Amino acid sequence: MSYAATPLSLIPLIQLKTSTKFRAKKRSATLSPRLDNSKGNSTDPQLNLSVLRFTLGIPGLDESYLPRWIGYGFGSLLVLNHFAGSVSPTLPQLRTEALGVSLAVFSIALPYLGKFLKGATPMDQTRIPEGCEQMFLISETTSNTRKEDLAWATYILLRNTNTISVIISVQEELCVRGYWSIPEDVSKPNVLDWFEKQIKSIGLSNLKETLYLPQIEDSGLWEMLPKGTRSLVVQPVMDVLHPSDGENEKIQGFVLLASSMRYAYSDKDRAWAGALAKKFRGK
Repeated sequence: MSYAATPLSLIPLIQLKTSTKFRAKKRSATLSPRLDNSKGNSTDPQLNLSVLRFTLGIPGLDESYLPRWIGYGFGSLLVLNHFAGSVSPTLPQLRTEALGVSLAVFSIALPYLGKFLKGATPMDQTRIPEGCEQMFLISETTSNTRKEDLAWATYILLRNTNTISVIISVQEELCVRGYWSIPEDVSKPNVLDWFEKQIKSIGLSNLKETLYLPQIEDSGLWEMLPKGTRSLVVQPVMDVLHPSDGENEKIQGFVLLASSMRYAYSDKDRAWAGALAKKFRGK
C-alpha cells in the first residue's frame, strides 16, 4: 500500500516504538557483490538480480559511452582501409564499407539516443545534495554471506533507480550506503550507532506497510535523511510465520530509499523494492 499524501500527515509514525535494537559498529570492507538465491524458499517470488550492465572495471571510465568509442575506432579503420588500398574498390566492397560506416555511425549516436529510452534518464536527473558524504557501512556482526547480499542489493538499487541513499535493516543487521548528511559531532566509529538511534526514535522497525512520500518539503522530515531529500520509500521486510494465516506476520526489518527528485519512484520501482525486501525475509 502506498501513501501519496503530504509529508506532515505521516508524522505520527515517529511515535512508534521499536523492539529491534541494533548492536552495530562501523565496519568498512571491500565486498564482492553476490546474491545467493539457493537459500531462499522455493515458494517465494524469485527476483532476477543478474548483472544489469556490462562494465570494464576501469576507474573513471564511463562505460555508457563505450559504443561511441567502438564506433569511432572501427569507422576510422574502414575509412583508412578504403583510402589506403592500391586497387580500386569493387562494388561489393563499397557496399560492405557503406554498411560498416552505417553501423559505426549508429554506434557513435547510440549513447545520445539511449537518453530518450524509457528508464534511461532517471539517473541523469538526480543530483547529489551539498554537504553529503558518500559512505558504505555494514554492521560488524554481519556474516560474510549476508554482507555480499547487502552489497549487491544496495548496489542495484543505487544504480538502477533514482536513489541516492539506501538503508537495509534485517534482523539486527544494518547496511547504510550512498550519500548521507551526518552531524559534525558524530565521529566515524559511531555513525552506525547514530543511525540506530535515529531508526529507533522514528519507529521504522515497526512499519508494517509500504510508506511512499513523493514530495518532501525543504524543511525535511527526519534528521537522518540526507539534506535535499525530496522522495522517500520505506518497504518493510515481513516474514509470514504461518502460511495458512496471512495476518500472522513478523516484522524483520525494512528497506529505505531516498532520492533528491520529487516523484522519483514509479509503481514499478516500489514493486521492485518490495520484491527485494522479500528476498531478505526469513534469512
